[in-house]
Amino acid sequence: MAFLPVTADEMKDRRWEQPDFVLVTGDAYVDHPSFGHAIISRVLESHGYKVAILAQPDYKSADDFRKFGKPRLGFLINSGNVDSMVSHYSVFKRRRREDRYSPGGTTGRRPDRAVIVYSSRAREAYKDVPVIIGGLEASLRRFGHYDYWDDKVRRSILLDSKADLLIYGMGEKPVVELAEALEAGIDIHDIHWIRGTVYKSIGKASQELTEQSPGMIFLPPFAEITSSLNTYADSFRIQYQNNDAISGLPLAEEYGDNIFAVQNPPAEIMTSEELDHVYELPYEGDSHPIYDSFGGVPAIEEVKFSITANRGCFGGCSFCALAFHQGRIVQGRSKGSIVAEAQRLTKRKDFKGYIHDIGGPTANFRKAACKGQLIRGMCKDRDCLYPKPCPNLEVDHGEYLDILKEVRQLDGVKRVFIRSGIRYDYVMCDKNGRFIEELCRHYVSGSLKVAPEHVSRRVLSRMRKPSKETYIKFSRSYADTNEKIGKKQYLIPYFISSHPGSELADAVELALFLKENGFVPDQVQDFYPTPGTLSTCMYYTGIDPITNESVYVAKDLEEKKMQRALLQFNKPENHNLVRKALILAGRPELAGTGPNALIGPERRKSNESSCKTAPDNRKKPGGISTDPKRKGRP
Repeated sequence: MAFLPVTADEMKDRRWEQPDFVLVTGDAYVDHPSFGHAIISRVLESHGYKVAILAQPDYKSADDFRKFGKPRLGFLINSGNVDSMVSHYSVFKRRRREDRYSPGGTTGRRPDRAVIVYSSRAREAYKDVPVIIGGLEASLRRFGHYDYWDDKVRRSILLDSKADLLIYGMGEKPVVELAEALEAGIDIHDIHWIRGTVYKSIGKASQELTEQSPGMIFLPPFAEITSSLNTYADSFRIQYQNNDAISGLPLAEEYGDNIFAVQNPPAEIMTSEELDHVYELPYEGDSHPIYDSFGGVPAIEEVKFSITANRGCFGGCSFCALAFHQGRIVQGRSKGSIVAEAQRLTKRKDFKGYIHDIGGPTANFRKAACKGQLIRGMCKDRDCLYPKPCPNLEVDHGEYLDILKEVRQLDGVKRVFIRSGIRYDYVMCDKNGRFIEELCRHYVSGSLKVAPEHVSRRVLSRMRKPSKETYIKFSRSYADTNEKIGKKQYLIPYFISSHPGSELADAVELALFLKENGFVPDQVQDFYPTPGTLSTCMYYTGIDPITNESVYVAKDLEEKKMQRALLQFNKPENHNLVRKALILAGRPELAGTGPNALIGPERRKSNESSCKTAPDNRKKPGGISTDPKRKGRP
């Protein structure tokens, strides 16, 4: 095994005259399958293509884009594993101090809107070389979309970047088909048939496009979604309902003068055998040695000894972009492939006996939610788990538990953990109780992180999350199981403040729940409107695009800070905001000395305590934890 070339000298060492593709990425080069650039480059390599990696190039000129010479087939461009704007800015639009996907965690190594900037530089370097964009940033911006940082609706990134083609979703199949078409001498501007791609159509009327792609749905034109919130919500709903590999239809969005962004249906879902092939390619499993002097790339430490077991998620959370990127049909790797990867990890010199995770977007999903999904695709009018689990849902943890057991029994393996999320509502549908007992016995490293996100019924309905009662039932089952097996383990819940639908009264309800359970989170995630989610559509329009109902949205910065402060009501620095929020919510009695008070009465002297009613911060074994060593959501 060897890293792919990152310099011209490394390319010459392989005796290449020129690369077939130059893959440009906003991340440091990490040859591990948790990084999109590693997967795409290794997949192309497995099909005989030469790929050079241009990681975090100097974007202030085109010089870096020429360092490998002219690529024979094209530039492949992504911003990295995370949208470049999310990488750079917090939810309050403050510049971040760390970039975990850069060497040493340093910032400033990629530009804002990296896909657009890199595409421009690639075009400047070689005007006649095809430019293909992909990855999360391109995928979630493939049509007109609300942009939180500009606070406006921006055009398809395909148009703004002036790229030739956009690959959306998981790109292994589309990129190979594209490479074969380019290899065959087909002009990039004539490649209009590949599933999982978006192309520009210039000069063809809608009737011609319909003849070219039967069944095509024309979204409202860009001019209309920028002038009408209702129309924007309608457009998003159509996109959401046609993001399925089996039932999705081609879509087109007009930009005037017969200019269209045209989306082919999503790429076909991958079989277990195909996924196995992708994850068994010869990855180095680490960051390139050029970063050693910086201390490496921090992001690899979280995944170096983790194993991806599945992709896709039928959970349907409104604030998650997975539905738009990986899709809702779950695809799982085979047991043999996962165990074989674990065996390879045990042979690494730096392996210390711990497999940190075997999971994916949702660890305890192994296959499609029901057989019908593989025939008809995902239901357009219902979710698998919300508001209640579908009667057709097939609940089975058996194969997953067998995989975990076999891996933990390998020579050299001391422990196996589950650190990617589990859906506790799915767990509660499993009536035999085997999973939760095995989970507590073997796969929890002292605390288990779950994501109820809120407790208010009104907010949970907009999040498309299970009820508070489901979470309470799970937490009790978790506590009872730990007591039964004689372990002291804790439950760490994640919560989101200011999600669409959340008013101050809802934030107060959540604060009271936290107080009742003796838990206040160290960190709170304020809702972050990122492209491609139902919640972002609600944030921008004030409309739930699925139900067409009006939704309250907290956009005022002061209110957002108050909702956030209520979730950390015991911190003295939050007391003024909490008191103001309680008054505005009509609950002034919660700032006093009563048994339910969140904070004490207003201090009259500087040395008087205003935190007499702060919750008991001692750990509660088996229940919600206030473990000071835990880490909150990034």
